[in-house]
Amino acid sequence: MERLVTTSQAAQILGLSLQGVHYRIKNNQLKSIKKSGKTYVYISEHVEDKSKKDEKPVEIIEIKELIKVKDEQIDLLKKNMKWMKKQYTSEILRLEKNQKKIIEVFNREIDLLQSAFNEMRAIYKPKIENKNYNKEEQNKQNTQKEFNYITLQQFTKMMKAYGKSDLEIKTIILTGVKSKDHRFLYDKKSKKVIIKDSDFKDFL
Repeated sequence: MERLVTTSQAAQILGLSLQGVHYRIKNNQLKSIKKSGKTYVYISEHVEDKSKKDEKPVEIIEIKELIKVKDEQIDLLKKNMKWMKKQYTSEILRLEKNQKKIIEVFNREIDLLQSAFNEMRAIYKPKIENKNYNKEEQNKQNTQKEFNYITLQQFTKMMKAYGKSDLEIKTIILTGVKSKDHRFLYDKKSKKVIIKDSDFKDFL
């Protein structure tokens, strides 16, 4: 004869844990039935009720099964870690390879830009310099048009007419250039002194 008990009662009678009862139901080691959403187990009346004993024996099979499940979980975790490590290493190598390609492309672009800049500079620099030179010459000509100038010989002759010696004349000119007297202009290109036709009474 068999009696119908709950899974909790079956665990007490058989001296198992609740997990052990469900494990045996799953593996068809215990006959069961579901009623109103609850699971009931058929227990033979000849089965010794271990719940009445002071000590419950440890189920070796249950422990082995738990260890087996844990080992399977550990193996799965190890496989996952190995796969993730492989993916991570592969991704790092891919990124490093792409980084090298990007740097090479940038370097080529920089070389092209530098080459283009040098070509443009070679073409336009002489034109710019020539334009600036023409502008300076134009300014100089405009300045010369605004003022009348006398030659160094004319200035020397004028000073000598007022009794100035050659040394005094040279001193006047050098002093005028150094003090930036507007009447004495030194042209760096021609390395000549340009003298405005002006009043020189202060030298007399």
